[in-house]
Order: sequence, then C-alpha cells, then structure tokens
Amino acid sequence: MIRVAINGYGTIGKRVADAVAAQPDMKVVGVSKTKPSHEAMVAKARGFPLFIADISKKAAFEKANIPVAGSVEEMLKSADVVVDATPGGVGEKNRPLYEKLGVKAIWQGGEDHEVAGFSFNSDCNYKDAIGRQFVRVVSCNTTGLCRIIQAMDKEYGVEKVRAVMVRRGGDPGDIKRGPIDAVVLNPVTIPSHHGPDVQTVLPHINIVTLAMIVPVTMMHMHVVQMDLKSDASRDRVIQVIEDHPRLGLVRKATGITSTAELKEFAMDLGRFRSDLWENGIFEESVSAIGKELYLFQAIHQEADVVVENVDAIRAMTGIEKDPAKSIAKTNKALNFVAIK
Repeated sequence: MIRVAINGYGTIGKRVADAVAAQPDMKVVGVSKTKPSHEAMVAKARGFPLFIADISKKAAFEKANIPVAGSVEEMLKSADVVVDATPGGVGEKNRPLYEKLGVKAIWQGGEDHEVAGFSFNSDCNYKDAIGRQFVRVVSCNTTGLCRIIQAMDKEYGVEKVRAVMVRRGGDPGDIKRGPIDAVVLNPVTIPSHHGPDVQTVLPHINIVTLAMIVPVTMMHMHVVQMDLKSDASRDRVIQVIEDHPRLGLVRKATGITSTAELKEFAMDLGRFRSDLWENGIFEESVSAIGKELYLFQAIHQEADVVVENVDAIRAMTGIEKDPAKSIAKTNKALNFVAIK
C-alpha cells in the first residue's frame, strides 16, 4: 500500500486526494491547508487527516471545529510520496523539505520543468519515471496536447504541430480575478509556453503554440493542426481516438458544440464534480486532408491531470511498471470510461 500525502488541498489537491483514496493500492495519509476554509471542512468530511504548515494557526482551525492532526512535516514523515498541489511558485520552495525528509515528490504544471528535472505524461514517458525521486506532472493543456500528439505520432508520425489554446479566464470557484470582459493574449508573443512544455515530454516534436484567455470558467478549447509523416484517413484517426482510454470523442449525435454543454453532459452522466479526465475531441471537427490533420478538443483544466498524478505515483514507487496496466487500474478505480 503506497502512503500518499497531498500538500495543498485546493482545486487539484482535493481531486487527487479523492482519486488516490479510490485506488486499491494507495492510501491518503493526510492533506494540508494553510487556513480554515470550506475545503478544509470537506477534508474533515472525507475523513482525511488535516495537517498545517504553520502549527501556530492550530487554534484558528479548532475554533472552526476542524481538527488538526499535526504539521506538514509530520505528515510527510508518514508518506512514501507527496503530491505537491500548492499554488504555482510555492511548490518549488517546498523542495528542500522533501529532500531533507527523503520523500518522493510530484509537482504540478504550474511549476517549471526544472523543479523536478523530469516532466511526466502517462502515455509518453511512464517507464522513464520508474523509481524517480522527483517528477513534475505537466499542465492541463500540455497533458491534453501530449495525449493526442502521442497517439497520432505512434500511428502516422508527426512532422509539426500548430495549436491555439483558447483558455478559460478562471476556475469556477475563483472569484479573485473578478468580472472579466476581454480577450487577453496570453502571451502576446509567439510561441506560448505550451509548445516548449510539450517538448519536455516529447522532445522530438516540432510544435508552435499560441494562447489567449477568454471570459469563461468551464474549460479550455484547443485548435490543433498537425502535419503528419504519412497520409491519414479520417476513419482511422477516429478509430485511434476510440481505442484510447483517455481520448474522448464528442459525437455529432449528442448535439454538443460547446464546453458548457460538454460539462453539462458530464454532470448528467453522474461524473463526480462533473469532471472530465479525458480530452473532449469533437467528432465533427476531425478532418484529415492528405498529411494534414485538424481537430478541436476541449480540456477540463481542473481534472485531466488528476489521473496522471495517480499513474506517476505508481511509476515512481515501481509498484506497477507497465503504463497500460497503471492507466487501466486508475481508470477502473474511478469508474472512468472515456466519452465515446
């Protein structure tokens, strides 16, 4: 049984905690918060021991009727692996503590590649993560890009990728950003950081990315164009997507043409938190013209990296050396079958 600590119980951390708790070969030994909040109350309701970085704030938690199990350092001492889900830029500061205690650590895509020296995607480089001390799971956008690029590269070979990320302005619960009424180029320069981030996982892929932020909260939307090394058949591309455990296909018959409808669909299907762990590739958008492939895919920024974190835990501890078996175990424990 792998003992897992979750340092940071926010948007990603709470989802990773639930996903880890569902795995038959893993156990959540604790989660952490910096202050009393509704998420701390959820942790209590879930039965996760709650730890805090600043033990002097223990009284504030107890006043809110949230018991504190101890300090973050105490939590880490009982763990085999820590998933760092703290806000971007904070995780890097935690590395010395993880090194001091000799605990394996996973960071999220909000940190730079250099924080771990290895960036992870289950499809692409699972075996290279086996036994590693430190791993970074790439961002939601990079995860989505890596999945579809790897699938097409295995089938046809990929010469070049051009992708436009139309990014949500903030997560649904993120009120700090306030009302939004703009399309923001982020960055204005080309390429965006997403292409180089893909290359930390797939270094041989020639990719140029552009990105902008729009006033929505549901999901990101990618416009993807690939130059392939051999002619592609639309039917075969769709078959590859259908066969992939984490590539979803949004069928024409559903009538879904937006991220809002896709999220509603996930909710109606009974998905916990309406999460989509898979890419949502729109069937009607898939177009193969000779060696050129075009498609739209929706990426749920709160969820797609969650399953990747679980697989990274197995790889780092060596409990499962076969990526396909880990992916299958993770998906089965979450009762997750990609939308097709």
